[in-house]
Amino acid sequence: MTQQTSSPLHSADAQWWKQAVVYQVYPRSFKDTSGSGLGDIAGVTEQVPYLKKLGVDAIWLSPFYPSQLADGGYDVDDYRNVDPNLGTMDDFDELARAAHEAGLKLVVDIVPNHSSNRHEWFKAAVAAGPGSPARDRYIFRDGRGEHGELPPTNWIASFGGSAWTRVPDGQWYLHMFTAEQPDWNWKNADVHEDFKKTLRFWLDHGADGFRIDVAHGLAKDLDRDDLDDFKIIGDETRITDGTHPLYDRNEVHDIYREWRTVFNEYDPPAFAVAEAWCPPNRQYLYASPDELGQVFNFEFAKADWIRDSFHTAIEEGLAAAERSGSTSTWVMSNHDVPRHATRYGLPQVPSAAHHQFVKDWLLRDGTSYTEDRELGARRARAAILMELALPGSAYIYQGEELGLPEVADIPWDQLEDPTAFHRVRAQSEKGRDGCRVPLPWTADGTSFGFSPETKRAGVGVSADEIGTAAEKPHLPQPAWFAHYAASEQDDDPDSMLNLYREALALRHELMPADTSLTWLREDRSSGNADGANGQLGGTIAFRRANGWVSITNFGAEPVDLPDGAVVLMSAPLTDDGRLPQDTTAWLMQ
Repeated sequence: MTQQTSSPLHSADAQWWKQAVVYQVYPRSFKDTSGSGLGDIAGVTEQVPYLKKLGVDAIWLSPFYPSQLADGGYDVDDYRNVDPNLGTMDDFDELARAAHEAGLKLVVDIVPNHSSNRHEWFKAAVAAGPGSPARDRYIFRDGRGEHGELPPTNWIASFGGSAWTRVPDGQWYLHMFTAEQPDWNWKNADVHEDFKKTLRFWLDHGADGFRIDVAHGLAKDLDRDDLDDFKIIGDETRITDGTHPLYDRNEVHDIYREWRTVFNEYDPPAFAVAEAWCPPNRQYLYASPDELGQVFNFEFAKADWIRDSFHTAIEEGLAAAERSGSTSTWVMSNHDVPRHATRYGLPQVPSAAHHQFVKDWLLRDGTSYTEDRELGARRARAAILMELALPGSAYIYQGEELGLPEVADIPWDQLEDPTAFHRVRAQSEKGRDGCRVPLPWTADGTSFGFSPETKRAGVGVSADEIGTAAEKPHLPQPAWFAHYAASEQDDDPDSMLNLYREALALRHELMPADTSLTWLREDRSSGNADGANGQLGGTIAFRRANGWVSITNFGAEPVDLPDGAVVLMSAPLTDDGRLPQDTTAWLMQ
């Protein structure tokens, strides 16, 4: 199967993203330079040499805008500024300069489905009243009932409770997420123009592209009488023809074609990757070269450690990329899902139930089932080699290169994620904080090197606080983080960190421009369950156009390697030179 590489983009450098490795930074948990307990933009700049040595091609910054943090920064007060708790625009400009000097691209997160309720336009909308031009920038509706006292629809928001909140004059506004995140009205011309202004602003400040949050949700149709037949939660893929009132509407692509004209004003043109939870048969639309360029392949991220699940996700990702004329994306973890080193180390139940299984494990602080961290790490090592050999772009989430497991036992009173507090049934889900715990850079120190030991001049620190003890990290780090610290892994040739470094360096050498993939005869499924976990055996084996081969063994029995010279393995071969279970090998033929 071949992914098309044709594109109207007009510079050789415009192709950088098509087979790039992009490293996602969750800024508040990456590196704190001032001792405030929050990661900051200067901390990302400080670690640019680390990321350069790791071997990634680009840095993706999760939201760093002014925010009340109702949803981890995805409630944006001001789209064209930096949260003062994380730094200044000068800090962003310095990060862009340092990244580009190191040969790294910079991708910023754009949140176009909703703003914060502290955004100046939303405050103006509430003050202006019904029917005003200011109110038309958001989605306001009259309520139902004798006096408009009932919400316009029965929708439950993504974090629980009604998806509508009433304002003092009696109207209701839509928020698919928290009440602090009112949805924009993308039928309003002001919204279109302001977001084009935002895109140009960040491109002018050195951004090379964008990750688009809730990319499938912008266009909406609320002028119909069947709205109560639809849902906000779990309804994203039910309608496959572009007519769902909230998700993946055909009109959303008019917006992204408009954005493409902005991207093409720059040389090289900007690119974007869509977070689009939509039917697999429609994902390709977002990745068109006439629109954003790429879309996340979430089927790969959702796959359990089961050969057939991964194989199907790969096939669908390649097919969608070929249809769009783009390249695939591969991702195993991000800021919204439990870390894959943990997911792969839990019992592997049927795929349809595994998401709920993991949530149940989190809800019980990781005590309801045994997490086999050694097994999870072995599978994570095999998985990253399989992923990095595939054609297209790989997205790495901060800390996965350290093999970090999920932190399951954060006390309820220290959680930050609205998932834990806004559900219909209180405390029914623990939320996403377990993958957002600040990183361990060193094995010692009160915060494992995340913060300096004493406060320094910088964001969140007043002059009279300098030299006093640093604040605790905003989320608690477990004692076992010491074993995963970057400093501990730096000189260990067998560490996860050095496997990533070696694999990424080799990937740069081996990656062909041709994005074709050929399945080998060693690529086979197995319908027989292996072991107590019940995972299916089998192998995933493919060749790239230049003879680069990757083979992963999911089964209990070792398998023979294809012909070729071994160049990298996730774990040693057996004594007789065969590939053991949960292991990937790279070869050159």
